[in-house]
Amino acid sequence: MKKLYKKSEMLFAITWIVIYCVLQSLANPLNDYIGIPYIVSAVFCVIQAILLFGFIWKNGLLSQFGLCKSSVSANHFLFYIPLVVLATTNFWNGTAFTLNPAGTVCYILCMLCVGFVEEIIFRGFLFRAIAKDNVKSAIVISSITFGLGHILNLVNGSGMELTENLFQITGAIAIGFLFVILYYRGGSLLPCIITHSAINITSVFANENGLTAEKRIIFQLILLVIAVTYALILTKTLPKSKA
Repeated sequence: MKKLYKKSEMLFAITWIVIYCVLQSLANPLNDYIGIPYIVSAVFCVIQAILLFGFIWKNGLLSQFGLCKSSVSANHFLFYIPLVVLATTNFWNGTAFTLNPAGTVCYILCMLCVGFVEEIIFRGFLFRAIAKDNVKSAIVISSITFGLGHILNLVNGSGMELTENLFQITGAIAIGFLFVILYYRGGSLLPCIITHSAINITSVFANENGLTAEKRIIFQLILLVIAVTYALILTKTLPKSKA
């Protein structure tokens, strides 16, 4: 991994994105074959998370990829209150149990690692590789790439329908934009990882009953307004990044 990283950070980022997408696509039919929801997905994600953290730690890149405390005080981030609100989105229509106990445990473990892996490869590797030449392009590309990457859920056997996937993509682009601003201006990826993992994990308890198209649109608009407004506020109030 180190040789590829030294040769081309962009190629390194793209390689990890491809590996992640391929493994997640392979995991879904294997989950069905074994009969325990998300068990293979969890194993794949745990392995990827360990490999990524090991690479970053071994090469002294913890601060470079935001696995450190932000140098900017919490009050500049409005004490991260908007992130707490975003982390509750899956409870806006109530709660429900949709998986058996084994599936729930596997799902939580998988989503915990997904939050880490996706933030590292999209906000860490990809953003930093592009930002060396143009920060604005890096912000746009990393946000849109992260959102469009969720198209994979239409073809990887997850069972997601087109309408639900479109909502997921638009929300992911908005949150991706917010997260990259948090990382670039604050220097820490930890708030993004924690919030991302929380959103993913709580989705297993989301109540889909009575969630009409109208409700989905309203919830999505609220999410978009919070994410984009918070990101724009931070761009105006946070100190300029020295990165």
